[in-house]
Formats: sequence, structure tokens, C-alpha cells
Amino acid sequence: MRTVLLFFISLSTFFNARSQDAQAYKTVENLSYVDKPASDYQRTQCKLDIHYPVAGEKKPIIIWYHGGGLTGGQKEIPAFLKAKGYVIVGVGYRFAPQVKVEDIIQDAAKSVSFVLKHAEKYNGDSNKIFLSGHSAGGYLALMLGLNKRYLKEEGMDADQLIGIIPFSGQTVTHFTARKEQGIDEKQPTIDAWAPLFWVRKDAAPIVLLTGDREKEMLGRYEENAYLKRMLTIVGHTDVKLLEFDGYGHDMVYPGLPVLLDEVKRILKQKNAA
Repeated sequence: MRTVLLFFISLSTFFNARSQDAQAYKTVENLSYVDKPASDYQRTQCKLDIHYPVAGEKKPIIIWYHGGGLTGGQKEIPAFLKAKGYVIVGVGYRFAPQVKVEDIIQDAAKSVSFVLKHAEKYNGDSNKIFLSGHSAGGYLALMLGLNKRYLKEEGMDADQLIGIIPFSGQTVTHFTARKEQGIDEKQPTIDAWAPLFWVRKDAAPIVLLTGDREKEMLGRYEENAYLKRMLTIVGHTDVKLLEFDGYGHDMVYPGLPVLLDEVKRILKQKNAA
């Protein structure tokens, strides 16, 4: 049976958001997250912005990777996520073909390490880091959360993450990685550049958000459905797949309220554990 996701922002969420708006927030921009850039290009691209509440207890952190096929785009902090009681980080990274997909994933890993090291300065809770992002950004979030090598290289265990919530992320080998190998984007492949290759039962909770299966690009819903199935088969106990009926690949806004709902659910589970 086709899954149709119907959602609404509840009154409690609305009033909570209004109370959060009363807090003071600050945004710092263009922080370099690579200690020793290997090139001027890395120095220019590898920067991030942080939006955070200036007072109160330490807040959970949501790291957001922008989309653009790993070939373009720019760092962003989605406006809907601002002033909601979280630390929000918008990450920039290098692009293909100037660098390889491997380099881009490593950039993303370095950004997580930077946030972990500097969380306290920006009122963030380093024990409550979520990874998210749209399309290519969702792919990066999944690769970091499932293939433990990248964060390990930065002195961090991927199991320290509290949740992974990608928006329409590619779960087979990313088409830009396939292009590097001379493989057409319509020829599906699963190799080391695919989140599916790294399924494991002990990864952080995962919530997969996609557009309508009939409107998404290149089978993106089915890729995510396959990832959910394989995670379940290997014993992962907290993975969800949510499809936004009527929306295509550009399903960021309808997904953002759900992102916050899932963050709250996962935090509640962690606090109850």
C-alpha cells in the first residue's frame, strides 16, 4: 500500500516556537573549519555558519549540508530552523570536478569535527549532534553516519551522532561518483561510494525523507526504501521512511517541520534511555 505522509504543525509546536522566538539568537558566518587548508580553493569553500541561542542550557546541534549534486550550491541555514531552540550549522564544501567525491566527504567530516570541538563556545551540546541536508547534502549525512571511517579519521566515532535525517539523499553510488568512473547516472551502482554499501545495525537513528515516488528524480524514493529495508534486515531498530505525497525532489520546506518533530522524538528517546 502506498504510504502517504500527511502532516501538520500542532498548536503545541506553534506556541513553543513562539516562546523560542523570544530568546536571543546570534549567527556567526564564514568560520573556517579546516586547520591547514591544502589549497586556496579549500580555504575559500570550507567554511560554515552557526546560528545559536546566546543563553540558557546547551542545545542540540543540527548540521545542515546543502544540495547541488556535489558540483555546486552554497552553504545555508534554512530559515525555518532558526530560533527554534537549536544550534543550526550550515556547511560549505568543495565541489567536483575540482576535487573528488572522496575529498568532499572528508570536508564534511572535518566540519563535524570542528563543531564537536567548538560546541560549547556556541552553546551547543556535543553529545546531541544530528546530521541532515538535502539531496547531495543528505548523501553526505548518510555517508558520514554509516561509513565510520570518515569521522574516525577526524578523531570521532560516528556512533556519537544522535540522529541522521537526510532529505532526498542518494543511497546508491552518487551519480557524481559514478561519473568519475565513467558510469552513466542512469546506471545504478552500489559500491563504496553508496550509503547502502555501509548498512550497519548500530548506526544512529535514521529518518529518511523523500518526495513523492512518482515525482522524485531517478528513483530516489525507491533507493531510500531499499536502504530502509536493508538497515532493518541487518538489525537496525530505529529507521523510518517518510514520503511527501505530491512533492518532488524539492521537498525541503514540507520536510523541515518533520525534521524538528523527529529531532524531538529522538531526543525524548535518548533522555528516557
